[in-house]
Amino acid sequence: MTARTESKKESEEMVTNENGNVNRCEEVQVENPRKSLKLKKMSNGQLEKRVYKIVLTGGPCGGKTTGQSRLCTFFENLGWKVFRVPETATVLLSGGVKFSDLTEKEAPPTPTTFTYKNLPFAAPEHSLIDLTASCPRCLANAASKPNGSEAYKFQENLIRTMIQIENTYFELGKSSMRNCLIICDRGVMDASAYISKDKWEKMMSSNNWNAIEMRDNRYNQILHLVSAANGAEEFYTTEEHACRSEGVDLARELDYKSAAAWVGHPYFDVIDNSTNFETKMNRLIESVCQKVGIDIGDRLLATSRKLKFLVANLPPDSEFPPFQDFDVEHQYLQSSGPKVQARLRKRGQNNHWSYIHTIRRPNVHGQSRIEVKTQLTQRDYINLLAQRDDAHFTIYKKRRCFLVNNQYFQLDIYKEPSHPRCKGLVLLETYSSLSGEALLNCLPKFLNIVKEVTGDPDYSMFNLSLKEDWSITKKFCHSLHDDCSGYKLKQSNGVTNKQLVLNGHAKG
Repeated sequence: MTARTESKKESEEMVTNENGNVNRCEEVQVENPRKSLKLKKMSNGQLEKRVYKIVLTGGPCGGKTTGQSRLCTFFENLGWKVFRVPETATVLLSGGVKFSDLTEKEAPPTPTTFTYKNLPFAAPEHSLIDLTASCPRCLANAASKPNGSEAYKFQENLIRTMIQIENTYFELGKSSMRNCLIICDRGVMDASAYISKDKWEKMMSSNNWNAIEMRDNRYNQILHLVSAANGAEEFYTTEEHACRSEGVDLARELDYKSAAAWVGHPYFDVIDNSTNFETKMNRLIESVCQKVGIDIGDRLLATSRKLKFLVANLPPDSEFPPFQDFDVEHQYLQSSGPKVQARLRKRGQNNHWSYIHTIRRPNVHGQSRIEVKTQLTQRDYINLLAQRDDAHFTIYKKRRCFLVNNQYFQLDIYKEPSHPRCKGLVLLETYSSLSGEALLNCLPKFLNIVKEVTGDPDYSMFNLSLKEDWSITKKFCHSLHDDCSGYKLKQSNGVTNKQLVLNGHAKG
């Protein structure tokens, strides 16, 4: 939990007990030498803690090892218990499995022909001269080939093992008496980056897996650390990794594939190389703290902020890079006070759903927004619908997720039924530490962006969902810092709704 102090009323949350029921709970300080540790005290007197599961992924030389160490130190200093889940492929392959053992039907490679340029989309992590070495990507690549049945079966068993190893750590986290951060060195979806699409779908189907459970519900947050080969080429090196042999061009390709495997996760953060390495590590920690709801004060510089843009229309699908579409429903709930917003989100594909309960609170210790998100079961979601606020419409959207220029974007296309004010509304959202010209250059060029609307209450989902007309309602909220009782345009994080100039033309 967080180290901030709040009133008992505003710190109440919905939590799920062992029977799947939802209880009210309050934050209480637990006697511990590290004063920042907080657990929750439920109405039955038991303590409830946070178990937060993240995946660190990315291309070669992105800083995953250092990032894992920094996160561990930071959260342990806050009083959290930290578990680090090892990369399953490395664990299994260190037991003597050889690439050549699983590809007997193919002619063995030679040092003169076995180069990364000849591989279709995967490269060895091992030395090009060591023909008997093992490598997760080589095995995955072999599994995609027509005669790669042994490699395919090994890859399938590897993923099953990964799930079991992770589940062991997840259970340890649940049994811990402290708040717990679980850091996974890559996750289940990383395997899909190196297997052909048809083989991956076959594997998912035969094991009764689906992307919503394996990607969205399994982990709370995905953090992709961009390879130094993309934006910090002068620092890209293989010298300190005897098992790494990727060239810069291939490392970029692997980095993109690794990121693309996670497109669609609701909390996917790309930590790029737009800053120096030390700041990159701080941005990593800051991103996790923001999602968990920890007040970091001035210990880390706040660099990344949520940005929102109005888009004129939806272009044809053919103009988009690879994307994932989701059906999304938002329901606003009755809250404990005028400064607190509570809502439910139902998000899914192909009739598989994830459910999130969100509480937004006003300014605390200088932070512009505090959000506490809790993953729910379907049963919890249905129970909480009884608290729906009748002053709001249900919001229906199609959410499209995609990557452009190492930036993760979500495009919300509002759907019927809705208030007329939402008809044809398309909003683009992203998190970025960039500003000015650098920010404009990273925005999707195929979208007709009208203007930036960050902080503009006219584009707040809370206000868009109101049933009453804005001119007469007393519920219009211009800022969480004040009572939601009247309209007043207010800047947020120094961002205004000025016109953008894209491709030489002013928009707005």
